[in-house]
Amino acid sequence: MNQYPVFLLLGANLGERESTLKQAVQLISERIAPIAAQSQLYETAPWGVIDQPAFLNQVIQIETELSPKKVLDQTLNIEKQLGRERRLRWGARVIDIDILYYADLILADSDLHLPHPRLHERRFTLVPLAEIAPDFIHPGLKKTNRELLETCTDEGIVNVFEQHWEGKK
Repeated sequence: MNQYPVFLLLGANLGERESTLKQAVQLISERIAPIAAQSQLYETAPWGVIDQPAFLNQVIQIETELSPKKVLDQTLNIEKQLGRERRLRWGARVIDIDILYYADLILADSDLHLPHPRLHERRFTLVPLAEIAPDFIHPGLKKTNRELLETCTDEGIVNVFEQHWEGKK
């Protein structure tokens, strides 16, 4: 079967953020596909609802034969397992896993839009995405992730996070 590149954005701003992201990466590698690339962790300003704690964000790339719907189902199950409760849109959360790209697929249905409809508007998405896939072309906007980052008007703070796991200080 064909393997398709899929880019996922992980985010957490409640609880043990770093540990939760590490657990999410592990579960994704076990249930969806091995990790092909992963960005550094970034501490980022909240977006949408600003009166909440800072997020840790990371983008990972996997190569999978699973359909987009199956990837979505698995990410939702992982979120639930890690304690995600859906309350307020753009609100605080233990974990959030968004599908940014599924290869060059453009899709809009009731529960999944690809590419992610707001990825080009968000520095917290574009900075880690451009780190691991600067030349990947957004299939709808026909610009690379690097170009999207260079033209992004979002001024949200995105800083490399000092990692404390896997032997890093």
